Amino acid sequence: MIDFELYFQQFFARIATGEIEIYNEISLQHEVGIYFRSHLSSDFKIQFERPVSFFGLLRTNFVKKEIDIAVFTPDHSTKYAIELKYPGNGQYPEQMFKACQDMRFLEQLHQGGFTRGFFLIVADDPLFYDRGEKLGIYNYFRRATPIHGIIPKPTGKSDEFVELEGYYSIVWQAVAASKKYALVAIP
Repeated sequence: MIDFELYFQQFFARIATGEIEIYNEISLQHEVGIYFRSHLSSDFKIQFERPVSFFGLLRTNFVKKEIDIAVFTPDHSTKYAIELKYPGNGQYPEQMFKACQDMRFLEQLHQGGFTRGFFLIVADDPLFYDRGEKLGIYNYFRRATPIHGIIPKPTGKSDEFVELEGYYSIVWQAVAASKKYALVAIP
């Protein structure tokens, strides 16, 4: 089994030294992919935005249709999914809800035969991970309260929600200046 936690620690250590630069979600996706391609065994393929149908799964059974980064063996006997978030300024409750959807997606992929999933979130605005309101959805991202059960969408349609079966905590790790990350393994 791949020790993704260790690889991500090493990845963010390189960001802290300035060797790797990330500044938005697409740069995060590409840099993570490049890092894994250069550090994982050549037995693994690393691909971006892979549809779930590529792995023989029915896309209507999932909250999302594509995997941000798929790491897998050619015979699909070992499959990992990585979902990423790098929220920009503003729309924090919406981004937090989308993060919860990503975690549910990873649960669904695991139920569909994936070895494991990882949710990675990076933020460089303290208003996202520390300051401001700490109730409702903010509680999960600003106090490390475990995310579990029914999470209602905080804006827009009041009947939209996501339901998480597991318990997941967002525990922020400092990178450099105001940049922090959290990695959640599912399951």
